[in-house]
Amino acid sequence: MGLALRYTQGQWAALSRFLEDASLPLDNNASARALRAMALGRKNYLFVGSDEAGQHLAGLASLVATCEANGVNPEAYLADVLPRFGSHPASRLDELLPHRWSPAPADSS
Repeated sequence: MGLALRYTQGQWAALSRFLEDASLPLDNNASARALRAMALGRKNYLFVGSDEAGQHLAGLASLVATCEANGVNPEAYLADVLPRFGSHPASRLDELLPHRWSPAPADSS
């Protein structure tokens, strides 16, 4: 118990930092939630099949995380963007990035 109290006393400035800055959260629950998806899937990723498939999965996981970080529904984003790749001008591909994306207008026909 004494060891824990000494540790806390040595870390007091860091532990009380949130009192000085109201924008700091009291806990790290958001960070833990963000890491949970990868941690839960870690064992499954061992059986991805090949190095190339692992790289593709990592790219997809990164894209989904980017969507979520920007408040974009990953399923809606992919359903809209993937069919547009063939017809969207290459000079404007940055418009399809999650932080700049807006859904394609629905056909009125």
